[in-house]
Amino acid sequence: MESMKHAVIDAHIHLDLYRETERAQILNCLTDCHIKQLISVSNDLESFQHNLLYHQVDERVKPAIGYHPEQSLPSKQEQHKLLQAIDDHHAKVVAIGEVGLPYYLASSDKDFKIAPYTALLEQFMKKASLWDKPISLHVVYEHTDIALHLLDQYQIRYAHFHWFKADERRLEQVIQRGYYISFTPDILYRKKRQFLIEQTPLRQMMIETDGPWPFDIREATSFTHPKLLHKVIYKIAEVKHLPVEVVYATIYENTKRFFRL
Repeated sequence: MESMKHAVIDAHIHLDLYRETERAQILNCLTDCHIKQLISVSNDLESFQHNLLYHQVDERVKPAIGYHPEQSLPSKQEQHKLLQAIDDHHAKVVAIGEVGLPYYLASSDKDFKIAPYTALLEQFMKKASLWDKPISLHVVYEHTDIALHLLDQYQIRYAHFHWFKADERRLEQVIQRGYYISFTPDILYRKKRQFLIEQTPLRQMMIETDGPWPFDIREATSFTHPKLLHKVIYKIAEVKHLPVEVVYATIYENTKRFFRL
């Protein structure tokens, strides 16, 4: 692989979940690793407050605000505080996220009730519509149907299906609406993800680490570092039979356009 001379943006990273030393290594490496920005999504209100602080220290960290769905629902009071924080800080956030539906949580409990999570997602959709913000979604498989219904209902044009997993029919519905799909370093070793690369138009692609989520890749660093995104670009270029420079440039512009950077 050539030196990392082309710019990338990590479209979905949990910067607040890294160890302090790891976070410092990432931020210190951004320039040398040609990483222009990090879209740091939030798991809850406290998570967002950390991300907002990182942004104040380093403007290359772009905070998003949301509530990760693969956890217990927040209380009504916590929901109110989070939704109020969106109103209070909308000028500083680049997206509503990470929000979505708890596929993995629901899969482990046959009596699981999805309706309260759908209601909370609808509240985030309303805020995305109100403040004209893109939305970063944790939505996979059959939950895609619920999310698409809400996106249609609130006429949201900019939706990002992060680390998307679904069948061909649902993938086609996401693509037809012009939404974006991002790819992680798992495409370097999971061949079953390659049909998603083949089917998704380059103009609707972004790349992400979802760090600090670990990947089965040997690297100089022992943790998930955004510099891995350069390898993701090369794999996309390989699968789509496109010049790597074209893939770099297109995905970079896609991400800038989506998050209005």
